[in-house]
Amino acid sequence: MSERFGLYIHWPFCLSKCPYCDFNSHVVERIDQAAWREALLRELDEGADRTQGRIVTSVFFGGGTPSLMDPATTGALIERIGQRWTLADDIEITLEANPGTIDAERFRDIRSAGVNRLSMGLQALDDAQLKFLGRVHDSAQAIKAVELARAAFPRISFDLIYARPGQSLESWRQELDRAIAMAADHLSLYQLTIEPGTPFHPMAARGEFVMPDDDHAAALFELTQDITEAAGLPAYEISNHARPGAECRHNLLYWQGDDFLGIGPGAHGRLTDEQGRTTTHRRHRAPEIWRGMVMEKGEGTAEAGILDAEDRTTELVLMGLRLTEGLSLAKYPDLESSLDSKGLAEMIEDGFLKRENNFLRATPQGRLLLNRVIERILPLE
Repeated sequence: MSERFGLYIHWPFCLSKCPYCDFNSHVVERIDQAAWREALLRELDEGADRTQGRIVTSVFFGGGTPSLMDPATTGALIERIGQRWTLADDIEITLEANPGTIDAERFRDIRSAGVNRLSMGLQALDDAQLKFLGRVHDSAQAIKAVELARAAFPRISFDLIYARPGQSLESWRQELDRAIAMAADHLSLYQLTIEPGTPFHPMAARGEFVMPDDDHAAALFELTQDITEAAGLPAYEISNHARPGAECRHNLLYWQGDDFLGIGPGAHGRLTDEQGRTTTHRRHRAPEIWRGMVMEKGEGTAEAGILDAEDRTTELVLMGLRLTEGLSLAKYPDLESSLDSKGLAEMIEDGFLKRENNFLRATPQGRLLLNRVIERILPLE
């Protein structure tokens, strides 16, 4: 059983649905804050009953747009977590926010509720691009939000999306330089991907916009690594950059294969049972169905099971090779023997992977082709 243990709490509501988003988020006219507070607290209690004795090292409020949650609800959940579990002395409590849903007073209330790390979805620093991405804020609001967040929280991060249609290397360089000048100690920089089921998917298929080709996307990625590293914000994960010691500890739980409990509609979790097996749970995605299940029986699980050895290997590889440090072979001593030995040898010989200091990591060349590298080393079905 891993020493680190986190809680993920999902708030499913947004002001609007962004055209690139495939997360479990929903636009509603009215939110009954009291009813949602009660349901989240009930499922939290049920989870506490199943994980007695664990020390909570991180909490993450994700969404959706958790900054739409009443800060009193945030505070009630954090208070209940402290009542039901032991909290690590250096616990990290992150809440996601959108610049269009906050002001200075709300930031102060969120901080007073116990949140000590804020993650903001800026996505771009250009008004035309923000409109293309379906964001409800403009660049002036984004900049102001960062200023307010830096005044209210000890740790902040914000997201940008790049590799957008028509984006040149020089325009991205200028935008990223502006972002770094605003940044504190963490940045999340994601390449735009077109996911099935999102509004962007049929638009791209109709040719309404053209995504960068693989070579240009790779050039943008390499430029991103060069600029952030020179600024003292190197990548610790393929899309996440931080000054040393400022990495998102909660997300590291996912990437390093540790335990976490998922609370709220669509939330996923991974827990180690008494036999050392990795158990999984996924809450029902539909908010009202989930809430009805919770009010009836205390939790809203739609699926639960146990990861078999092959699926566990796949998950560890998919997550761990995203990290700059790579996969810990000391932490998972049986992992290497579970991989395709021929494929692994080829990837090391060709310079895409490196085995070093008891870690298996992707080289810079390997990170550019990470999906292909992973496919080559996973066991053949």
